[in-house]
Amino acid sequence: MDDRLMVEVAGERLELLADRALHWPTRRRLLVADLHLGKGDVFRRAGIALPRGGTSHDLERLARLVAATRAEELWVLGDLLHGPVYETAWQHAWRGWRVAHASLRVASLVGNHDRALAASGMEIDLLGAAVDEAPFAFRHEPTAHASLHVMCGHLHPQVALPGLRRRLPAFWLRPGVTVLPAFSAFTGGVVVQPSAGERLAVCAQGSVTMVRG
Repeated sequence: MDDRLMVEVAGERLELLADRALHWPTRRRLLVADLHLGKGDVFRRAGIALPRGGTSHDLERLARLVAATRAEELWVLGDLLHGPVYETAWQHAWRGWRVAHASLRVASLVGNHDRALAASGMEIDLLGAAVDEAPFAFRHEPTAHASLHVMCGHLHPQVALPGLRRRLPAFWLRPGVTVLPAFSAFTGGVVVQPSAGERLAVCAQGSVTMVRG
């Protein structure tokens, strides 16, 4: 087991990273899905008590991944945000992170939680709902494409392993579609039951391991 797993998808060599990210070395691009920045703030405003610091923790993980991969770009496959953007601690954390990574291009697709993204002032490139860059089609939600392999998020795939009560995040590699796990540590998910020809790469304790296929 290791903190990264090399796979070939649509003729491209990709790295699946244990910290729930995908690295495309040819493009020097780091891909993540479903950050849900500000989710804790949204819950607290709704009267649900949650500990603070979740966004800072996720940004620290992102910083380590950028350094480890030497990525020149960070792409978010939708749901960068969780809801409305308020002037709170997580925004200060994001601005500090952005200053520290000023040379990094950060871009995001629009996910179903990103209604406030266009007006958020987060200093990122907005990619819209879809980007086709052969051999991949980048989307937020899983969909079929006639000729390109779809890279997406949205489902938050997880695995329930025998003997473990805790669900573990996983990459779901399907014919024509790769679904990334949610990057945010503060998310639920969907337990995946893979069909024939599908693979799961489970992220646990700093390692990523192929368990099916």
